[in-house]
Amino acid sequence: MTTNFLVVGGTGKTGRRVADRLRERDLPVRITSRRGAPPFDWADRATWAPVLEGIDAVYLTYYPDLVVPGAADDIRAFTELAIAEGVRHLVLLSGRGEEEAEACERIVAAADIGWTILRCSWFAQNFSEHFLLDAVRGGEIALPAGMVVEPFLDVRDIADVAVKALTEPGHTSRLYELTGPRLLTFADAAADIAAASGRDVRYVPVSAEDYAAAAVGYGVPAEEAEALTELFARVLDGRNESVTHDVDRVLGRPATDFADFARDAAATGVWAR
Repeated sequence: MTTNFLVVGGTGKTGRRVADRLRERDLPVRITSRRGAPPFDWADRATWAPVLEGIDAVYLTYYPDLVVPGAADDIRAFTELAIAEGVRHLVLLSGRGEEEAEACERIVAAADIGWTILRCSWFAQNFSEHFLLDAVRGGEIALPAGMVVEPFLDVRDIADVAVKALTEPGHTSRLYELTGPRLLTFADAAADIAAASGRDVRYVPVSAEDYAAAAVGYGVPAEEAEALTELFARVLDGRNESVTHDVDRVLGRPATDFADFARDAAATGVWAR
């Protein structure tokens, strides 16, 4: 029997990679976006049912983040609708060390549906595809992170794990906590990026207030900058200073090292002047 897949957030960092991997296998996949056909918008629940029609399994991401107010209500409503529409399996992208995200995890895990939860650490691609890209290009990564260490996680590994969970048996009712293979400070990450790109890139610890102002200056919407700043204040407090081996267990290979991510990203020219 053919399984039809839905990727919610199919233009995002993890979603587009999940969709690409499913397409490479010639599997039927529908991706969502606000300008898609049919369109999907978390803020408009009338758009949810059309994208779920005929779908069996869903890779579920939430924009902008599971920590924002209202996320849990949306996840509950979406899960209930997915069950009513006949979906059999949800794979939820979650965040490590985020209490609000864990509340969303519990909603999915308590529902009458197959589920897999991917609880992920800081994305390595935040430095190359999102709010830190311009900072890296400018040579200065300013964050309210002090000297905390983080097991930076390559989103390509997330996509590989997600596709395994969506397409292979043995992953139902599993919570995978995904990290990279080693702990780095943000200064270490900047050094790896500098070495890979041949550019002068450094990390500068700043206050949360200064970070929020700078993020808005780089074009991050004020509401998103505020949410990110509040999130950083909590998750960059040392709670995630540990490495897991769930990537290795699921994929049968080590998680991608940050230095390898940096070399691959630099080769694309994304950090070029």
